Formats: sequence, structure tokens, C-alpha cells
Amino acid sequence: MDYEQRFRAVVDGVRDDGRYRVFADLKREAGNFPHATNFRDGEEHPVVIWCSNDYLGMGQNPAAIDAASDAAKTYGVGSGGTRNISGTTHLLVELEDELAKLHSKQAALLFTSGFVSNDATISTVAKMLPGCIIFSDSMNHASMIDGVRRSGVEKHVFRHNDPDHLEQLLAAAPENAPKLIVFESVYSMDGDVAPIATFCDLAEKYGALTYLDEVHAVGLYGETGGGISERDGVASRVDIIEGTLAKAFGVMGGYITGTETLVDAIRLTASGFIFTTTIAPPVAAAAIANVRHVRAHNELRIKHQERAATLKKRLSDAGLPVMPSETHIVPLFVGDPVLCKEATDLLLEQHGIYIQPINYPTVPKGTERLRITPTPLHTDELMDELVRALTSVWKHLELEIAA
Repeated sequence: MDYEQRFRAVVDGVRDDGRYRVFADLKREAGNFPHATNFRDGEEHPVVIWCSNDYLGMGQNPAAIDAASDAAKTYGVGSGGTRNISGTTHLLVELEDELAKLHSKQAALLFTSGFVSNDATISTVAKMLPGCIIFSDSMNHASMIDGVRRSGVEKHVFRHNDPDHLEQLLAAAPENAPKLIVFESVYSMDGDVAPIATFCDLAEKYGALTYLDEVHAVGLYGETGGGISERDGVASRVDIIEGTLAKAFGVMGGYITGTETLVDAIRLTASGFIFTTTIAPPVAAAAIANVRHVRAHNELRIKHQERAATLKKRLSDAGLPVMPSETHIVPLFVGDPVLCKEATDLLLEQHGIYIQPINYPTVPKGTERLRITPTPLHTDELMDELVRALTSVWKHLELEIAA
């Protein structure tokens, strides 16, 4: 077999579909977010980032930078191994305590990423429950889907955010079978929100566990940043709350929270936790600083929501096709992968604005879009520049603009 030819065919197929991805080579400027430098064509170009998952700009938080620097000098830059093999620095214990408090749970467990925490926990929980049946939202993240698949148990996919369909599936399942309902709070491509309380009602009615991914909500909703479950007053009803340090908290890593017994069972059996080097001390220290800061400063969440609402209105007033979103996610509809890529290229090359294209398989074919994520640090002036640039690009590509 000509292996290179096969690999080339895969790449060419993606390119022919208009889905070939080119990563923007960026140098973020500490203390000057959302400004950055883009390296392309052998030159440096100033850009403004409008698509970062660093939703509050906490990657630039001076307290976190100082904490990371101090930790590197105190602990060194490496973790030393897995949690079982000398990798449990005291900072990790402190961080897990902070995360448990964030969600009002008994315990927390850190993973190297949110992807790993979902994949490892969902698959491990289901395997520990003989005869378990998983009920998964149709729009769940790839990491959750992988966890469901790796579990090897029976699964049913319910229509997105549809309690009636979920109840039909639950009612048809054996009454005494263990059940696990897995869903997200904020869905990051459309910006819609799950009916958490209703799902908890169904879980209680049919004897199911609930697994909630709060990745795109932690730090951003609730009085202390516990997510949509805190905002809606239902965190105590959710059995497992999963989150990330890589978005509102500005660093990297994933985690789960729950009862001490459940978390201990995952700690002792999940291969995705046991067999990987843990996050480094500087990252853990920065995360502790940012979690504490974000929990204590609700004004960040208020400003963040105001910025998102303001941008949605400005884009709508300009006739640009803002997709409905009840959260901080601001999707702008394009509907074609080639045009979506062309739009982002024009924004970057002609206007110094970076927004990555969102194409299949991240979203269904025909729903390609730009996904804009304003932060508290995006000013009115930057919004003016963005609207002007988008209007220019839309006209150049002959995309639809409302009158």
C-alpha cells in the first residue's frame, strides 16, 4: 500500500470540501488582550482576536502571571509525573479544593484537558454500573460522544434539549437498569442553554444519574461563576459537574466535581486520569489565582454579558445575519464552507481581525458560520471596527445583508 498516497487523498478530500484548515500563527500580547501579532508570509501583522475561548481575558491576569512565575521558581516547571508517581504537587490539592467549592460539591478531580475529563469520566462511570444505559444529547461535544462510545454500553441519543424525547427514551428503558444522562449547559456553537432543572426532574423520576458539561459556562454564569447550574439554582441536583480551566479561567486543564465516593472511584479506575502526566505547577498556580479572582468578581460576568448583548445589537442593526443566541456566543451565519473561509481570510488580511471559520464537522453542513466571542476587554471602538470590516467583507463576497 502507498501510505503517503492514502494520507494525501484524505487531505485533498478535506481541501476539495472547502474545509481545509490553516492555523493562525499568533503571538498574544500579555497585558494588551485582545491585541496580538499574526505571523504570515514571512512578516508580522497586528491583529485583534475576536474568537478566543479566553472569555474574560484571564490569560492576561497579572495575579495569575505572578503566581505562575512564583510557582516555577518554587516547584520548577515540570509536574514530575502522573498523580500516582510523584506528580501530586500540593498546588493540585489546593486547586481541586477550589473547584469543589466553586460547584458546592464534596470533591473535584483534575485532568489534563476538558476533552480528557469528559471522555474518561463518562466511559468509566458507565463501565462501573453493570447494565448501564446512557442517554446523550444529540449536540453533545465530541469528547462526550467519545466517552459514550468508549463505555461500550447501550446508548440512546435524544433530540437536542428536548425533555419530551428524553422522557420517551427513559420510560422505554428497563426500570431497574442504571441510567446516565449526559448533556451540556451552554452549547458553544449556537449559544443555547439546556433545561437543566427539567432534566434533573426526569433523572429523579427514572432513577438516573446526571452528567453536566459546564465548560462554556464556568466562570461566566452564577453569582460566583459556578455556571448555568449555579445561576439556575440546580447545582445540588446534578450528580457530576464537569468543567474546564481553559476558557473563562484562562489557563488549561479539565475537571469533574461530585461526591467524595464518586470522585474517588474515578480517581482509582479512569485510565485517562491514571496514565497521564498531570498539569505543571505554574499552570496550577495560575489556575488557582484565576479561579479565586473570577469567583470574587461578579462584575466581570456582568460586563461580559453587556459586551455580548451590545455586539449582537450592533451586528443586527448593520443587517448582518446574527444567529439566535441566549448566551455570550455570537454566531454569524454564512452557510457555505468556501465562503466562510474566504470571509475569515479577508478579515485577517485586509482588516487585521481574526475570527476562525466554523465548518463541518464542528457544525452541520450548510450551517457554516463565524463564531464571535466578545470579552469585557473588547471596547466600543473595536466593535465599530469589527462591524465595518464585516460589512465590507459581506458586500465583497455578495453575502446577504438585511435592508
